[in-house]
Amino acid sequence: MLRDTLQEKINKAIFAAVALIAAFGCSPDSGNPGAEAVQGLEYCAGQTVRTLAQVSPAGYSMSPRNIAPGDSVWNLCPVSKELRTEGFWPGVLWYDYEYTSDKRILEAAEGYTEALEFISEIPAYDHDLGFIIFCSYGNGYRLTGKEEYRDVILATAERLASLYNPAAGTILSWPREVENFGGGHNTIMDNLINLEMLFWAAENGGRPEYAEIARSHAGTTMKYNFRPDGTSYHVAVYDPETGRHIRSCTHQGYSDSSMWARGQAWGIYGYTMCYRFTKDRKYLDFACKIADVYLSKLPEDLIPYWDFNDPAIPDAPRDASAAAVVASALIELSGYAEGEKDRLRHHLCGLLLHRSADAAQGARREGIKMAAVSATEVARQYCQRKQIKRLICFPLILKYYLCKYKLIDYGSTD
Repeated sequence: MLRDTLQEKINKAIFAAVALIAAFGCSPDSGNPGAEAVQGLEYCAGQTVRTLAQVSPAGYSMSPRNIAPGDSVWNLCPVSKELRTEGFWPGVLWYDYEYTSDKRILEAAEGYTEALEFISEIPAYDHDLGFIIFCSYGNGYRLTGKEEYRDVILATAERLASLYNPAAGTILSWPREVENFGGGHNTIMDNLINLEMLFWAAENGGRPEYAEIARSHAGTTMKYNFRPDGTSYHVAVYDPETGRHIRSCTHQGYSDSSMWARGQAWGIYGYTMCYRFTKDRKYLDFACKIADVYLSKLPEDLIPYWDFNDPAIPDAPRDASAAAVVASALIELSGYAEGEKDRLRHHLCGLLLHRSADAAQGARREGIKMAAVSATEVARQYCQRKQIKRLICFPLILKYYLCKYKLIDYGSTD
């Protein structure tokens, strides 16, 4: 049973969703996205062009990293194996091309994507290979069908698989941090997202073992990165020789006993995605369990504190990125789960998207982040209007991970 406080939040979400649909004037039987959705997409396209004009003179080997507070100019960094965000800008360009069919955007998407090919040719630096390559080459292959793009994805999947430790049953997340964890094999929550590339590769010409590795990693993470109450640890550490679980702890959260919001979000999205590929009910049930834990702890405005156990609450920082990851997961989860509680969970995701967009908009940043705000709004409206079964998406994370959101699949609710 949902706790009363959560039920009240869900009830509010239902009323809010109905009010928003009415306010946007979206007809439930309309065949195309409404005017507001088109306006949002056009804004995204404009922001993409604006950003491209600013960063392209530096060449494809320079990647937009961030905009400093109070500034309006992108900080550019050389493409590097060490930055998990390298694939995000190419991913933004691919989605913009999908909407606009602008050949200039296509040329840029190809250029920034192909600058990352070296990732598939070198030993894995860490687990973030899915973030880097599936955002860029994954979208490129989906939209162009270029076999050389698929080849890069498969080669990168092999690099990721090389980090798998059969004794522990998981992928090594941070080789560079082994000594800091006492020589232990470390596995972090974020790693769940990279399993998507392994599952996909196993179905698209790669070794079948990739899917077995993904399943093993997901199952072991379920056992040792979560407490019995469904809250998550950021890190699990194993003996690299025997695979024995040594300890579970945090690296980015408040404490070893706290629930880091984004880590919980990774879990909700990750196990929803695992169910998508495997149709194994245990992943679906677990995604629902940990989603309910997350939802039950949300503050009134539904934007989580960065860590739910920070003693500085209510003055602790918020994490709109975690809100967006969860909202993305709930859109997909609602298409799989059954029953009244799951229908309510679907309504709540719309409000989460709306609130996370508001939070990011308050930051008043230009460029990709503001395009992501509009993207979030468009996705929310479309989901509500079409009562969509599943958006084919990767987490839209307003702060850091902005490129892998499949906004709308025209003519399909599959």
